[in-house]
Amino acid sequence: MSDPTTQFFEELAQRDHEPLLENTSGTMRFDITNGKKTDHWFVTIDKGDVSVSHRSGDADASVVGSKDLFDTLASGNVSPVAAALRGTLAIEGDWGLLVLFRRLLPGPPTAKRRAPARTERSRR
Repeated sequence: MSDPTTQFFEELAQRDHEPLLENTSGTMRFDITNGKKTDHWFVTIDKGDVSVSHRSGDADASVVGSKDLFDTLASGNVSPVAAALRGTLAIEGDWGLLVLFRRLLPGPPTAKRRAPARTERSRR
């Protein structure tokens, strides 16, 4: 089975058109570091039409982070904006693309909701 990052980008490539991004056009390059190795994912959005490749050329926005961080992003466990604000994800170029791109990432895993504790007042 592939890792969460690879799985995310491969599934994104199969979507072709993303209604959430119909008003968006731009390119994003994701540079994912793993030790001395860097993998590149290049995402092109043209009015919602999405394509994904392994190009490493110029982009409207470039996003750099570790493999571990991207795995947590692709799993929905971390927000890319929060990671950028903490300094664990580096962004150059059009921040607006990252904000829009986060719509494509999975949401946080659902946690079981606990029933509220009963208080003395609620027992009466």
